[in-house]
Amino acid sequence: MKQLVILSGKGGTGKTSLAAAFAHLAYVGPSPMQAVLADADVDASNLELVLRPERRETHDFSGGSVAVIDLKKCQGCGICKQVCRFDAVQQVPEGYYIDPIACDGCAACVYQCPEVAIHMQPQTAGRWYRSESCYGPLFHADLFPAQENSGKLVTVVKQNARLLAMDTNCQVVIVDGPPGIGCPVIAAAAGASLAVLVTEPSVAGIHDLVRVLQTTTHFKITAVVVINKVDIYLEGAEKIEGLCNELGIEIVGRIPFDPAVTEAMVNGEPVTEFKPDSQASLAMVNAWETVAIRLDGIGKSHGES
Repeated sequence: MKQLVILSGKGGTGKTSLAAAFAHLAYVGPSPMQAVLADADVDASNLELVLRPERRETHDFSGGSVAVIDLKKCQGCGICKQVCRFDAVQQVPEGYYIDPIACDGCAACVYQCPEVAIHMQPQTAGRWYRSESCYGPLFHADLFPAQENSGKLVTVVKQNARLLAMDTNCQVVIVDGPPGIGCPVIAAAAGASLAVLVTEPSVAGIHDLVRVLQTTTHFKITAVVVINKVDIYLEGAEKIEGLCNELGIEIVGRIPFDPAVTEAMVNGEPVTEFKPDSQASLAMVNAWETVAIRLDGIGKSHGES
C-alpha cells in the first residue's frame, strides 16, 4: 500500500481539483488503483464539495484541555489570575472564571491553586468523518474556529484512512494535503511514498514551491511537480522548469488554464468526469498515468506486490 500526498506551497493553486481528478482516475482511468481518500486540509476541508460523498460516521476530536474553576471550592484568592500568562482568568462576582478561548491549556493555575479548585477539562476541537464517495471511502474533518492541534487532527484522518486501506488491501491512499509548510503539512506528508507538488507560474507560486520542496527534501520524501495554469505566465513557467531541472525534480504535469475546471467545481464533479475531453482533463490524465507509474516503481523497489 502506497501513500500519495498532494501538496502546494500556497493556497489556490488547484491542489484539490487535481486531487479530485486523481481520485476519479484511480477508480476508472487507464491506470486504475483501488484507493482510499483523505482530505488532510482540516482547516478548510473542501474535497467533499467536489466528490459529494455520503457521510457514514461522525466522530468528535479532542484537541486539548482547558482549565475550569469549581466555584464551590474557589476562595477568591486570585493566585490563578496572577500566574496566568494569557489573561484567561477573569474576576466575576462569584469568584473567578476562566475564558476557554483565551486559555492555552498550560495548567499553571491548576498546580498553583491552594484549594485544588481548578481542573483540566477535555475540549472538543473538531470532528472527523468517514464518508463514501463514488470513487472510494473518504476520510475528512472540520477543525472548529479558534482551535489548535490541526496537525493532530490531520494525523487522525490519515491514520484511519491508512488502517482501512490496509484492512481492505487497497493499493493507495490519496491524500489532499493542506497548503503551506506548517505542522498540518508535515503531518499530511508523514510516511508518504510520493508527494505531488502543485504550483502555478506566479511570483508567489514559485517562491512557495521552493519552500515546500525544502520541506519534502528535509523529510526525505520523493517529490514531483505539476504546473497548473501553465500558460498564463510563460516566463514564470520557464522559471519553474529551470528550477526543477536544477534540483533534479521531475515535472509530471503541465495543465493549461481551462474554464472547465471551474465549471466542474460548480457542478460538484472532478473535471476529468465532468468534461473528460477538456484540455485540463487530458493533461490531468497524463499526469496521473505518470504518477501511477512512479508509485508502481516505488512499490516494487520496496518489495511490494
